[in-house]
Amino acid sequence: MKLTHVLSAALLLTQIGIVQAQQKWVTTWATAQTMARTGAAPQAPATAPTGPLTPQAINARGFSNHTVRMMVRPSLGGTKVRVRLSNGFGYPSVSIGAASIALRAKDSEIVAASLRPLTFSGKSSATLQPGVILLSDPVDLTFAPLADLAVSLYLPNETGTPTLHATGLRTTYIGSDNVTAQTAITTPITTTSYYWLAGIEVLAKPKTGVVVGFGDSITDGSRSSVDANHSWPALLAARLAGSKKADKIGVANVGISGNRVLRDGSGVSSLGRLDRDVFGQSGVKWMVLLEGINDIGRIATAPAEAPTTEDLIGAYKQIIERAHTAGIKIFGATLTPYEGANYYSEAGETVRQAVNAFVRSGAFDGVIDFDAATRDPQNPKRLRPEFDPGDHLHPNDKGYEAMANAIDLKLFK
Repeated sequence: MKLTHVLSAALLLTQIGIVQAQQKWVTTWATAQTMARTGAAPQAPATAPTGPLTPQAINARGFSNHTVRMMVRPSLGGTKVRVRLSNGFGYPSVSIGAASIALRAKDSEIVAASLRPLTFSGKSSATLQPGVILLSDPVDLTFAPLADLAVSLYLPNETGTPTLHATGLRTTYIGSDNVTAQTAITTPITTTSYYWLAGIEVLAKPKTGVVVGFGDSITDGSRSSVDANHSWPALLAARLAGSKKADKIGVANVGISGNRVLRDGSGVSSLGRLDRDVFGQSGVKWMVLLEGINDIGRIATAPAEAPTTEDLIGAYKQIIERAHTAGIKIFGATLTPYEGANYYSEAGETVRQAVNAFVRSGAFDGVIDFDAATRDPQNPKRLRPEFDPGDHLHPNDKGYEAMANAIDLKLFK
């Protein structure tokens, strides 16, 4: 080989190495996890589960010799991907017998040519210990922003109560035996929850950043259509994907339905889960805080747990300071109207207005006025009628779209 050829090859390898060194892992999709509620302390079943598995029985008994195929929509595209699993709230360890990722075709069906088996430290199986996060080895898989991916986990042994995200709003398909490599799951059981799946990460350009939607059910997307990707973070991701920022900004939704700022309840309080759900996301640069209405609702339903305005504002100040310490810009979102909801009270409305005044006061790095985007001009205490699915609390698809459109994309510089 000529010296010039050797030098050219060496230069090419050096350039490839430089490019790879400049790339970084960023979250392209994520969800916040909780423990399934069973009314009893989490534990492994004392005896093997009997009878057919049903969606209602999953929370109590978990899985045994089942494959769970879960659908996600990444905000950023890429060519190299890895999966993040978590047993953050599980008591027993969980055996992962096999795992895979692929492009989704339709329903439970995947694009066969895109199937990639997942390994963990080079092995096709792994043990997910209690409280542990487990990253898969990277695999080559080319996909566009907003292209559906399917992640399949085979659970050969009894799992006990699962770590999950209950309000997944995407259909999950469950089949017997190891069908992680099967194109479609025949006669599956279906739910709309995610199990042990915490996030998807993609190898991206060095300046790529992630915005995290942090909140309760109104960030989670409750009352939006299943399989429609119509939460406000999903719609924000769609707006960004259609903009000049398409390959620079990812979106992660870590809302938990029923979550509160000050106390545990449906999931750990927002103060308690910041490190795991926000700061633990790869590449996070910005976060949007929309939470507090469930705390305010306790004024009507559980006065002993009722927060004051000062309580909530004090918690907001803590979250702002911790975000800044982590180098993250934080945008405050105003709490949306809720008159007519089952936990509405005039005292609670007074607190909501005071909290919103604080959000608009300049304490945050920016403001997203979801209240203004969704309130009824004829009665600002209520959602606009065309945004109200009937519970007077959560927006419908049209309402979530109005929220996403109210976000100024210039915030994400």
